[in-house]
Amino acid sequence: SFNINPGEIFCVMGLSGSGKSTLVRHINRLLEPTMGQILIDGQDVMALKKKELQDFRNKKIGMVFQNFALMPHRSVIDNIAMPLEIRGINKNKRYGKANEILNIVELQGWGNKYAHELSGGMQQRVGLARALAADPEILLMDEPFSALDPLIRRQLQKEFIKLSKQLKKTTVFITHDLDEAVKVGHRIAIMRDGKVIQVGTPEEIVMNPEDDYVADFVKGISRLEVVKAKSIMKPIEFFEKQYGAVPKNAIKMNENDDLSSLIENSVSSDMPIIISNSNNIEVGIVSQKDLLVAIVEGQDE
Repeated sequence: SFNINPGEIFCVMGLSGSGKSTLVRHINRLLEPTMGQILIDGQDVMALKKKELQDFRNKKIGMVFQNFALMPHRSVIDNIAMPLEIRGINKNKRYGKANEILNIVELQGWGNKYAHELSGGMQQRVGLARALAADPEILLMDEPFSALDPLIRRQLQKEFIKLSKQLKKTTVFITHDLDEAVKVGHRIAIMRDGKVIQVGTPEEIVMNPEDDYVADFVKGISRLEVVKAKSIMKPIEFFEKQYGAVPKNAIKMNENDDLSSLIENSVSSDMPIIISNSNNIEVGIVSQKDLLVAIVEGQDE
């Protein structure tokens, strides 16, 4: 069992055969669960009749597939507008919405092209645009970038993160790549043999793996952009007992700044770093020693 928060990118991570794609297809009942409940805004998806389920899929959920699943006989704009066409929305309105989404995914001017005229990255943008056209509350993304070249994949990951901040869609993002899960997800669920082994933020997964299986997964992950200041800071009183008063010219940073940023800011100074929370209240301090320990622990793993 797990919960997904509104507006969250929830990554489901696991090796082939772990059950992650089966899980995501249960959410909209493309595969029928044999038991249990799926509750969305308090509504039991398992209780929906056939027509109710069709309406639910059409209005509430958008899905993006690994293989793009574009209709080859339809133009880009007709592919994007298809969910609105199914709803019975007239051509002018659905084309207007489709063109709006084309701009969002940066494919202006490509509306009259066909799938075979597009690169893989562009085809996946069209797949995402089609899912967004009906303005669903929830996106189900089944390994959307795994078939793409590494460079295009990284570019689309960045674009998707930016787009998610803008649109605030609740997203279930399936991946077999932990680097991708750490980069994209607010939280990650790690699966094995049909079971969820651990759920946590990228930092929690990397810093506190549930068992040896999860520990093996995170072994090669760099801590630099995962570990936050709040995880390695010490109380200011603790620092002052050891070293005396905090220097007035100490560097100041936020508790959510990552290890990479801390190191970058400490390179030109041997001063400790005072850590503040979102209300600008000083909540801790990071010394040069704390930084070294965090780096060495990451290398040891």
